[in-house]
Amino acid sequence: MFVPFEWLHSELSNSCRSLLRVKQLHAFLLKTHLSEDPFYATKIVRQYAVNSDIESAHHVFDKTSNRSVYLWNSMIRAFAQSQRFFSTISLFRTMLGADISPDGHTYACVIRACADNFDYGTLRRFHGGAVAAGLGLDPVCCSALMTAYSKLGLVHEARRVFNRITEPDIVLWNSLISGYGSSGLWDVGMQLFSAMKLVGKKPDGYTLAGLLVGVVDSGMLSIGQGLHCLSQKSGLDSDSHVSSLLVSLYSRCKCMDYAYRVFCSILNPDLVTWSALIMGYSQAGVYEKVLYLFRKLNMEDRKADAVLVASVLASIARTTNVGLGCEVHGYALRHRLELDVRVSSALIDMYSKCGCLQLGISVFRIMPVRNVVSYNSVILGFGLHGYASEAFKVFDKMLEKGLVPDEATFSSLLSTCCHAGLVKDGREIFRRMKEEFSIRARAEHYVYMVKLLGSSGELEEAYSLIQSLPEPVDKAILGALLSCCNSCGNSELAETVAQQLLANNPADNVYRVMLSNIYAGDGRWDDVKRLRDKITGGMRKMPGLSWIESS
Repeated sequence: MFVPFEWLHSELSNSCRSLLRVKQLHAFLLKTHLSEDPFYATKIVRQYAVNSDIESAHHVFDKTSNRSVYLWNSMIRAFAQSQRFFSTISLFRTMLGADISPDGHTYACVIRACADNFDYGTLRRFHGGAVAAGLGLDPVCCSALMTAYSKLGLVHEARRVFNRITEPDIVLWNSLISGYGSSGLWDVGMQLFSAMKLVGKKPDGYTLAGLLVGVVDSGMLSIGQGLHCLSQKSGLDSDSHVSSLLVSLYSRCKCMDYAYRVFCSILNPDLVTWSALIMGYSQAGVYEKVLYLFRKLNMEDRKADAVLVASVLASIARTTNVGLGCEVHGYALRHRLELDVRVSSALIDMYSKCGCLQLGISVFRIMPVRNVVSYNSVILGFGLHGYASEAFKVFDKMLEKGLVPDEATFSSLLSTCCHAGLVKDGREIFRRMKEEFSIRARAEHYVYMVKLLGSSGELEEAYSLIQSLPEPVDKAILGALLSCCNSCGNSELAETVAQQLLANNPADNVYRVMLSNIYAGDGRWDDVKRLRDKITGGMRKMPGLSWIESS
């Protein structure tokens, strides 16, 4: 039978084929007796792997008797990319026992698998095996080693690998710069960047990307702007990956005007870039822009993923506009995202905060898989609506299912106790969190406990709890106690707390206003005047507003 090899090679090289088409090509190979050829077997294994059919890929591998190193590599890579760590390692060890030697690509696959599984011990053994096999200076293997060590937070180990290479190429330079950036050692990454230019290596988009990931907050904004200027001077600002990272950088720093400007300069922004911008507006509290961009994304026929939909729902929860929430819920249903645990949990949270608890509970009941986040959302929902006993039942059910509560679980439970005024239950939950589940209390847990104790008149106990904390005490905790002093009319304790707050936040007039209100309640008008005279800057209280928004 005549076989058009050029056509067959073209078909097998196209990684965009559907699984059905791959099966048809596999059937053709079987019919023409080409499936035993290691070249075609390798191609078909890769195609099955691309389409996530690992079992069929393994079947082809098993049926091929004459296996080349490329076929072994393809199967090992397929296991590694599908997160089957033990299958990856087992097949690699089988390969070592066969009459074929692994190459740099083989070791790179298993090294990446070790990093994905955070298995430092096995990574070290494979590193030693690569050196023993004469691949210690192989560029592919070295790049994988440097990336793996950096991912595990061992960037100095990555540097040792790099230092052994006589003439590292741009890929290796980029791997190390990215490793330093991801590890928070931005300054070292910049030093390396300067050294790279001194030896005549021209930076590319990946070099700049490695530096951009190290700009993690607004305190490093000037550095990020400097890198932005560098990208423009180098002509790298047109690189889609660099532009996407710049959007993410400005979004993290809450400089949304800059983020939007860079976004608009991108010819065809991908979903990652859209997500970075939308989530940036969400974190900055500009919820109207979040919804506008989400609708614009839909109009451009882009499909949002589960993470983005969950982020949009979180924004809607803060606006308490259930109509918009239902709109996004409909989008999730149309695109079959509602069963994703992140989306379902966000739906529960959104409906609860929009006053539609039963809709949130309905979402929870139809979830095929529930995790800690799902249960936390339901507990918080019941608590917000005053159903404390139901919240506790959900917590007990969660423990029966074998799920381990986290910090957010106890925040939800303590919030429930605050809403219901359950002081005894709150004390017990706070104790269990620390003693039974070994969870270290965070500022928000103390805020809830102070509110709970203070609102029930137990101000001295609340103050003793604060005094047990190391300095400086989070201002939210002290602010919660000051608010309770206001409602209980305890001006003496209020003075003590306010002085502590003002010592750490001298420019914050909010606490002076709160204290002056307490003085006014006691009729201490001279003290009121003294405090009011200290308030400068034309600070005025915004009049209260209320509105009804139709959905």
